[in-house]
Amino acid sequence: MHCAILGVPVQVGSGRMGCEMGPSALRTAGLVSELTELGHTVTDLGSVSPSTIRLASHGNKALKSLPEIVAWTEAITDAAYAASADSVMIFLGGDHSISAGTLTGIARRADEAGRPLFVLWLDAHPDFHTLETTTSGNLHGVPLAYASGQPGFEGYFPELKGSIDPSNVCALGIRSVDQAERQALGKAGVTVHDMRMIDEHGIAPLLRAFLERVSANSGMLHVSLDVDFLDPVIAPAVGTTVPGGATFREAHLVMEMLHDSGLVTSLDLVELNPFLDERGRTATLMVDLTASLFGRRIMDRPTRSY
Repeated sequence: MHCAILGVPVQVGSGRMGCEMGPSALRTAGLVSELTELGHTVTDLGSVSPSTIRLASHGNKALKSLPEIVAWTEAITDAAYAASADSVMIFLGGDHSISAGTLTGIARRADEAGRPLFVLWLDAHPDFHTLETTTSGNLHGVPLAYASGQPGFEGYFPELKGSIDPSNVCALGIRSVDQAERQALGKAGVTVHDMRMIDEHGIAPLLRAFLERVSANSGMLHVSLDVDFLDPVIAPAVGTTVPGGATFREAHLVMEMLHDSGLVTSLDLVELNPFLDERGRTATLMVDLTASLFGRRIMDRPTRSY
């Protein structure tokens, strides 16, 4: 297949500096060569720049960098829509605020194709706060709420040009949820599989049921992979570590199942902070997981020492 990679070096949505180096780290870790070796053609589209920053104020005084995130979201939305016409998109973050743009751009593309967009959210956090409910003020905690049409973004974030039904979202690996998010997720109808459900049922049956829904509805599938979906023991390069995340094999199994499904049309790789990494191990793991999603089999995996 033809893949296009797009760097989105946003870091103002998180509480720590360093995520802007994420796209460079993923490229340095060999993302393009890995995909090429698997037989795919790859176009590197460079990086997005934010649109014009306009002053914006909000009643929630905790909000940080609202004008900057709005400017990034506008630019990312347009770039995601334009680049996704004939390619499987891989967006290299940057913090998870980039998904406010990647999701809405891809949703617009899906609407024009007459197909529903489904979202697999691989993350420790659901990122389902609104501008009113966030107490940290870090706007990497709002993209899924915004892109799925939750109230409270009107007049601040760009008007949505594509729609995502919250019932078409599956958040997998969740283990850190604020009370306001918990209530909003239940009201919106998002499918949430936390780590307890994974412990009780296994990750494969939960993911398989979701993929069967996507296939039955001829849906497009956007996968958003946050580094903190993974256990910090194997992926330390993230500013929002939460113990008890997905293991190496669970994460690779998810990617292998996604490849087998043939449903994935776009991918976010987010929250990689190379400043917090150990000799590039997290960047390398994220590239390895991407390779699994794009067809590397378990017996093809190279031996690595860390």
